[in-house]
Amino acid sequence: MTLAGKRIFITGGSRGIGLAIALRAAADGASVAIAAKTSEPNPKLPGTIHTAAAEIEAAGGKALAIQCDLRDENQIEAAVNQAAQAFGGIDILINNASAINLTHTDATPAKRFDLMFDVNVRGTFLTSQAALPHLRKSAAEGRNPHILNLSPPLSMKAVWFKNHVAYTMAKYGMSMCVLGMAEEFKRDGIAVNALWPRTVIDTAALQMIPGIDASAGRTPAILADAAYVIFNRPSAECTGNFFVDDEVLAAEGITDLEKYSVTPGTKDFLLDFFLD
Repeated sequence: MTLAGKRIFITGGSRGIGLAIALRAAADGASVAIAAKTSEPNPKLPGTIHTAAAEIEAAGGKALAIQCDLRDENQIEAAVNQAAQAFGGIDILINNASAINLTHTDATPAKRFDLMFDVNVRGTFLTSQAALPHLRKSAAEGRNPHILNLSPPLSMKAVWFKNHVAYTMAKYGMSMCVLGMAEEFKRDGIAVNALWPRTVIDTAALQMIPGIDASAGRTPAILADAAYVIFNRPSAECTGNFFVDDEVLAAEGITDLEKYSVTPGTKDFLLDFFLD
């Protein structure tokens, strides 16, 4: 397996899961464009597009830092085209950017509702749309193009809606993009899949959510390794899947996941949402 020479565009990769996936690809010498909103340091959330780019290059990859607000379709199109021009194309799109607000209906302001739908659903759709011509070219060149959304398996069980219906709808919107686009782009030879963690993942963003104990979870590295496996599978054969990180690794014979534990020796992990 290798991602050497791959040209990757990732949304929201200035920290956390997105950055971990970027660094895993960079270790092979991939070119990675980080398209995120944070260009200046935030005292609450570490990491900017510039610090991410520096880490990518230190890991052995080529980096491009692009400030991009996914709520603006013009910025999305410009960012995708900038990356394609800099790298000579795009082979992999990772829709990682996501907004979260775990609130009941009567505690969800319109502003928060709109943010989640603008970033999660609209941003994912429009970024995929903008990247499509470049991914089609990648397919024509036999470069094994992939789209990967960081979103959960679809389930119509009320338990996943009742506590945060707006957030659930927004995340499922990303997953519905996978469901439809996988079938739509199959004729183009472009894979479209989703990836979701079995357990909570220890990120700076998660630590800001009250009541969630990230010490009983795993590190972003497990998702980075799972994404790496997916990107190395043939795009014509591996599409329309709702992958879970540990299942992807198990299929490759990797069942000892201790190295991903935030707290060594953890047996009783805190499971993530949306897994029946």
